[in-house]
Amino acid sequence: MPDQDFLQLPDLACRDLGGSVVYANDEFFAERENLVAPGPPVFDSSEFGHKGKVYDGWETRRRREEGHDFAIVRLGVPGVVHGLVIDTAWFKGNYPPFASVDGLCVEGYPTPQELLDAKWEPILDRVPLEGDTANTFAVDDDRRWTHLRLNIFPDGGVARFRVHGKAKPDPAFLTGTVDLAALENGGDVVACSDQFYGSPRNIIGLGRARHMGEGWENARRRDGGNDYVVVELAGEGLVEHVEIDTSYFIGNAPGAARLVGIPADGDLADESSWVELVPRTRLLPDCRHRFRVDAGTPVRHVRLDVYPDGGIARLRVHGRLT
Repeated sequence: MPDQDFLQLPDLACRDLGGSVVYANDEFFAERENLVAPGPPVFDSSEFGHKGKVYDGWETRRRREEGHDFAIVRLGVPGVVHGLVIDTAWFKGNYPPFASVDGLCVEGYPTPQELLDAKWEPILDRVPLEGDTANTFAVDDDRRWTHLRLNIFPDGGVARFRVHGKAKPDPAFLTGTVDLAALENGGDVVACSDQFYGSPRNIIGLGRARHMGEGWENARRRDGGNDYVVVELAGEGLVEHVEIDTSYFIGNAPGAARLVGIPADGDLADESSWVELVPRTRLLPDCRHRFRVDAGTPVRHVRLDVYPDGGIARLRVHGRLT
């Protein structure tokens, strides 16, 4: 994967996907949990606390002995890492000059002490960092990880730690009817006509949207066409029922939608290979629409067309893996 292309992949460590910072050896100035917070870090030059300047990030104290600081992140979904972002935004005179990253793949739910005792494998060798910068590093490694350890040398502050890659959940849990499109199950967006107001990846995220900003919204279309999004499913499967949710989209919901499936041997650009799952159907604003599906043909991708444009909060494609 070319450098920087990995930034288009989901952040497996983000709190929105269930990521968590389970341990840090020091967080004297700023809490470790900030590392995986969604959204960019913010800064208020006038905000101070009892321990000094308040930062939207993780910051350790000035180290006076040998060694280095580190934090352990449990990925929201296990997966293959294709790139890392060690963002030192707003840390200018107090950022770590170097960092490295190690990985661990372990089953179950280990305690912090068990993680400290585990055998970690290097993912990113020690690299120099710049202050107040989103430092990006491509990773060429096809191993599956459940936890990452961010090492900083010797101390300092990091605002965000982004882990871009492809989800690879435990297949033992993908039994029966599951949401084949869900990001946490290994689905992902592979094409989209327009994402002016909101990322299409939002529609396959965890839980229900809490407001309009947590969905996919395109610009107002003036050319007579329509917008669409294509999702690669967790695997080839038989679709049984679908949910198209327009919650919170009241004056900007699509007028109608259609969902088709593309078999594994089909062509994303050739309509003759598509399988109709939900025919073009009128949609209501701010409404969860559910549809039974009886297609009988396994599909590997689905394409959601909205007419002519408008916002979608969530897309759920429930079915059984073949």
